[in-house]
Amino acid sequence: MTANPAPHIDHTILKAEATRPDVMKVVSEALEHSFASVCINGVFVPAVAEKLAGTGVKTCAVVGFPLGAMSPTVKAIEATSIVKAGAHEVDVVAHLPHLLNRDIDATREELLELTKAVRGVLKEVIVKVIIESAALLKDASDDEAEARIAAAATAAREAGCDFIKTSTGFHPAGGASLQAVQLMVKHAGPLQVKASGGIRTPQDAKTYLDAGASRLGCSASVAIATGASDSSSGY
Repeated sequence: MTANPAPHIDHTILKAEATRPDVMKVVSEALEHSFASVCINGVFVPAVAEKLAGTGVKTCAVVGFPLGAMSPTVKAIEATSIVKAGAHEVDVVAHLPHLLNRDIDATREELLELTKAVRGVLKEVIVKVIIESAALLKDASDDEAEARIAAAATAAREAGCDFIKTSTGFHPAGGASLQAVQLMVKHAGPLQVKASGGIRTPQDAKTYLDAGASRLGCSASVAIATGASDSSSGY
């Protein structure tokens, strides 16, 4: 791992009760520590994008969050809207039943509609696919767990996405795990891997970066970057 994890961190605030001042505090922290991006809900994109313009810290927003249980067309419309509003990166929640069933075709088609739509607005937009890896691994044999992760990676790759991401941080099955990240790295091919959900300490960050993740989604980003303790919970 690099000595400084900050450039790998998407500084995240996604809790439903987050206010604009809460979000602007996260933006200020991201600028202070030079995090990779600020990851937010779509309603905050215009204000965050304006604040981050020209700084090198990207604006990232979630789509279909946190359930992923809406139509592909609705996800594509939401994603297009936030990119038009200034987002450089989109973290989209894939439809979990497709992933659990290893339905590569359905997952690819869902994601392809979104990637085509957003790249019509911003060619260089980064698309990260949230696969809820803890749910894919829960109660699954080792072979089934790996097959599910492999299918998710294949669909994301064939749809032209850039990353696969472990978790929303909201699913009851849990967040990131070393097993999930290792399997994702194994099957990612040219995709990059983002670990998120429950990453709270510098050691957590080191574990996932050493395992091959290139991004981390964290709300405890400042504590991770500075080595301080953090007692907050969740996104």
